[in-house]
Amino acid sequence: MRTGVHSDATDHRPDNKKGCCSAIDAGDGRRVADKFDIPFYALDFEREFGKIIDYFADEYLKGRTPNPCVVCNNWLKFGQLWEFGRQLGADFIATGHYAQVVRGPDGAAQLHAGLDPDKDQSYVLHGIKRDVLPHLLFPIGGMTKPEVREIAREAGLLGVADKPDSVEICFVPSGNHVDVVRERRPAGAGARAGLIREKDGSVLGEHDGIDRFTVGQRKGLGVAAGKKRFVLEIVPETNTVVVGDPADLLAGGLVASRINWLVDPPTEPLACAAKIRYRHSPCAATIRATPDGGAEVRFSEPQTAVTPGQAVVFYDGARVLGGGWIETAT
Repeated sequence: MRTGVHSDATDHRPDNKKGCCSAIDAGDGRRVADKFDIPFYALDFEREFGKIIDYFADEYLKGRTPNPCVVCNNWLKFGQLWEFGRQLGADFIATGHYAQVVRGPDGAAQLHAGLDPDKDQSYVLHGIKRDVLPHLLFPIGGMTKPEVREIAREAGLLGVADKPDSVEICFVPSGNHVDVVRERRPAGAGARAGLIREKDGSVLGEHDGIDRFTVGQRKGLGVAAGKKRFVLEIVPETNTVVVGDPADLLAGGLVASRINWLVDPPTEPLACAAKIRYRHSPCAATIRATPDGGAEVRFSEPQTAVTPGQAVVFYDGARVLGGGWIETAT
């Protein structure tokens, strides 16, 4: 017998926010399970979820831009949730992610992008462990969102068929991440003033914390330079934000750490496509795996705003080869 399980992280947002982890969502899951006579379990991951919020705050204080959705998938949904499923005797975890598990010619499970490019979530799933992949089901990965909504209506699931998409970080109720960082780390570097400088060192002004900035940011810099300025670098050691022209954001490559390979790690340079943020169109690149578990990536054409703390994910067509965490642009 195959059973399903549902994880319920503590509600951190008002009900009018479009997150993904509210008490209302858990209630919807319970009602759907009842309708189809499926056992329902609500798991308390409050402590583990708190570690994700800590990671989120600490990354900003290091001058990096975190990706909590990737970490949540790695630690909770396909980490501890899978362990709980095994205790129940479950053969698979089924989730509503827009991605696909495809069997290759050798019968091995492969992670592929979802059919709907506007909803594809394979980028945030790159950290799934290779041995867990055969136990995953993504039943809507081969559909578009309108098709999924229509199936829900036909099944009589009117309460969820037209629910808004989840578009916000679920633990940022105000929509302003700085509120979370400073609540979590009130004495951290994020709450300390520093300077905004040009590349040549000239001072443009001051800021009240590096947690307000991310590489590539243009709006909300709080300085008047007479021309458009973009964040090029965040230096936590001196609480300095370096700004410059958009051309200064271009990089020919990057160095990544902690690569999770969903194929055998390449022993030679590997030509593939690389995606450096969720809404980035994959670009042609060459990857060289390094002995420390990282990778060096060279783009066929320079890419803009390569951001430390974000993930870089490698593709062969629709197939996800693996991915890791961006450390520096090169």
